[in-house]
Parts: sequence; structure tokens; C-alpha cells
Amino acid sequence: MRGKTVIITGANSGLGRAAAAELLRMRARVIMGCRDRARAERAAREIRAELGERAEGEGGGELVVRELDLASLRSVRAFCHRVLQEEPRLDVLINNAGIFQCPYMKTEDGFEMQFGVNHLGHFLLTNLLLGLLKNSAPSRVVVVSSKLYKYGEINFEDLNSEISYNKSFCYSRSKLANILFARELARRLEGTGVTVNSLHPGIVRTNLGRYVNIPLLAKPLFNLVSWAFFKTPLEGAQTSIYLASSPDVEGVSGKHFGDCKEEELLPKAMDDLVARKLWDISEVMVGLLK
Repeated sequence: MRGKTVIITGANSGLGRAAAAELLRMRARVIMGCRDRARAERAAREIRAELGERAEGEGGGELVVRELDLASLRSVRAFCHRVLQEEPRLDVLINNAGIFQCPYMKTEDGFEMQFGVNHLGHFLLTNLLLGLLKNSAPSRVVVVSSKLYKYGEINFEDLNSEISYNKSFCYSRSKLANILFARELARRLEGTGVTVNSLHPGIVRTNLGRYVNIPLLAKPLFNLVSWAFFKTPLEGAQTSIYLASSPDVEGVSGKHFGDCKEEELLPKAMDDLVARKLWDISEVMVGLLK
């Protein structure tokens, strides 16, 4: 990855942090797009300490922290404006950040939080960076979804969950939206040299479940089970790293992966009419179309 620039959203913890460290190890210039700048700077220092002095400099990679709050379209636009001003190229965009099963909350722009962060924030981010990705082709967009997409439905009558809200179903809806977005984006980018693929990381021990309430008495058992059966962040990040860097997927686009292998999707995640309608509505929601 020497000479290549990678943006990773939510790179200060979990899957994003693990991917940032590995791609830095491969000598990439890694831009960590994070909501909490202080936590991101701390993570960057820890990664540098883990990898040692050889991680950066002398033809090695570089770790750069940039503020990016996907719950704010204003922040997304500011982040992209800075990237377009400062970065001559963008080889890989990893849409990794996510919020999981939170209580009903709204983003700065009035969107239901999970749909707003997991789908709409990344939708705007990717669209604003498309020109740079095309100019840097061959380049790649990697979209982190979840197996839980299977329980989601795109309800166009209530995308903002104002009629009803179920935190589990709304998370699944946002992850289904990620896959449909990746599919439609891949279709639109055919022939440009920019590939787009989605993935699920499996069940990973991360802080994504901070809104999940586990009874106090059950916590020791849950912790034991998670250590025994859940993936580490580095194990969970392997498919993101593979899609970002492997020559095996050069030119592969519009596919879905798990454990570094292509996987079949349910029909609802391959519905091109729904994907196009979701794209059109998302364009209006984020202000790309008036």
C-alpha cells in the first residue's frame, strides 16, 4: 500500500482502529476520520507505539487524524472540503463507522440516528469524494455492513422512524441500506476504475454494543462467551483489509464478502429498483439534490 491514501471512518476503536494499524503497517497513508478528535489522537499514538518507529517515515506510511462527525452533514462537508484541498489522491475509502441499537435519537439534521450515521452520513461522504476517487483510479470503496441486514426492511413511508421505532430493526435497516447503496454505487461507477464492495465482519468484540443493556448478573457469562466465540477486532477487520489492499479483488465490484470470500445475499439486498429509489431519496435527504 506504499504511496496509497486510505480514509477510514470510525478509525479510533474496534474494526476501524485494527484496519488503520494494518494498513499503516503496509505503508499506506491512513486518514482516520473520527468524531472525537482527542480519542482519535490517543488511538493514533497507541498505534504508532505498537508499530514502532518504522511505521512512519523513510518511505513508510503515515497516520493522519481528521475530525468527522457522520451525525452532522455540516461536519461531513467540512471534512470532504479539507480532503479535496489537501489530498492529491484517494485510493481507498472504507465506510466503517457505525452506531448500534441506540435509543431513539436524531442527528443534527433531524434524521433517526442509526439511519443518519450508518447510511446517510456515509452516502454524502462517498458522493463528495467520488471525483477524487475517479481521478485516483484504480481505487476502491469498501462498505462495512452486517449480517443483521437480514432482519431489515426499507420502509419508504417511514425512513426516519417517526411512526414507529425499534432499535434492532432500525439498525438492520441501516445495514441493508449500506448494501443497497454499495450495489447501486457499483452500477453507477462501471467503467470508471472505481470498485465498490460491501462486507460483514462477523460478531466482533467492539464497543459497538455500548447501548445494549445486559443484566448485571449476566455480564460475567456474556463476557466469557464473547471472549470464547467473538472475533477480535483484528480478526473482524480482515475482510475490510482484504478488500482495501488485495490484488485478488482488483476490478471486482458490486459484490458482498465475509471472511475474505464472496457471499450470496438475500433477494431484498439485490433489489435494484429499491436500491435506485433509496439512492434518489438519499440524494434529496442529504441535500445533493434540491
